[in-house]
Amino acid sequence: MTNLADPAPGTFADVAAYMRGVGAAARAAARVLARADTAAKDRALAAMAAAIRRDEARLLAANAEDVAAARAAGHDAAFVDRLTLTPKGIAAMAEGLEQIVALPDPVGEISEMRYRPTGIQVGMMRVPLGVVGIIYESRPNVTADAAGLCLKSGNATILRGGSEAIRSNTAIAACVHEGLRAAGLPETAVQVIATTDRAAVGHLIADEKHVDVIVPRGGKSLTERIAREAKVPVIRHLDGVCHVFVDAAADVDMAVRIADNAKTQRYSPCNTMETLLVHGAIASRVLPPLAAIYAKKGVELRGCERSRALVPAMRPATEQDWREEYLAPILAVRIVDSLVEAIDHIAEYGSQHTDAIVTNDHAAAMRFLREVDSSSVMVNASTRFADGFEFGLGAEIGISTNKLHARGPVGLEGLTSRKWIVLGSGQVRT
Repeated sequence: MTNLADPAPGTFADVAAYMRGVGAAARAAARVLARADTAAKDRALAAMAAAIRRDEARLLAANAEDVAAARAAGHDAAFVDRLTLTPKGIAAMAEGLEQIVALPDPVGEISEMRYRPTGIQVGMMRVPLGVVGIIYESRPNVTADAAGLCLKSGNATILRGGSEAIRSNTAIAACVHEGLRAAGLPETAVQVIATTDRAAVGHLIADEKHVDVIVPRGGKSLTERIAREAKVPVIRHLDGVCHVFVDAAADVDMAVRIADNAKTQRYSPCNTMETLLVHGAIASRVLPPLAAIYAKKGVELRGCERSRALVPAMRPATEQDWREEYLAPILAVRIVDSLVEAIDHIAEYGSQHTDAIVTNDHAAAMRFLREVDSSSVMVNASTRFADGFEFGLGAEIGISTNKLHARGPVGLEGLTSRKWIVLGSGQVRT
């Protein structure tokens, strides 16, 4: 039988049988993890982090092979950027695991206990989801982040990374399995799918017997397919059309700094700003200096007519530009005449991911927070903070725009559910 805990890239004659085996092993491991104590999980996480730090050179070498193959295959710059590991990125993976160690274990937490007139006590206990399937494309850091979060929250996980990152993911998985062994936990608690056959995804998202939830991390086409075909519940966001609105009452220097960072700190993440909205009363003070910064950094601006009157170098924006997730050095710019107009624009064109307002008007800030229907809404801060690491979650398994269960960056609590518990002393119902 294939050793599911130690995957090696390859093909399988019977993908369906292989995936059933992976699912059965994950379900068995989930039962072990559900009763594992916090100390064991933390030992595993610490050992994973240490192995990742120790094996930096090996991880970079494996990743370099993936990157070279991706470039040879003609993948675009945003794809290659997401695929590429750096020493800083490897350190961040290890630090994320170490931060998860420091976080409280949510499993078994009892809350809301109250007595009923019958004498019974009724409350809620936080419990793992069970088996989490994660499907992702060119982000090898997800392998460590997802493994760590799922482990701490008591879940087994099945990881299906993109074929372009198979070498990186396999190398990181070896560090993860080393950590599990060190803590006496089953290696099948974290399984990286060993086949690059796309049929594996179809089997994973339809495995209602063994898989409790699916989390897609990737492009719009991947997420749309999974949302359309999955028989298992899905935690997901479709795209990240994120906005920064510079209000009339904004501090100009702050607005310029935030708008610059929200777009240029990194182009490929889903929380990067794609549309800048500026109040007409302040646009002449904000747009010219900001456009100069963008020009130096090679950002192409596509603006409305009023924006182009202030910055003639802008290209005309089309209707599609307001809906576009560029994931590239391109930014749509629109001047609006009120907070209401900005909120209406976000409601029409946004993706309910992350939106921010820059303002010194408390009432405007509070209204923006209440009325913008996104999973993360910010005041006077860059949209780039919308991830688990920056929210204090240690890492994240993804961003959810769902309105049931998890929403926003999905960390430990988002990977658990609650069940009702009843404590009695012999009561019977009459």
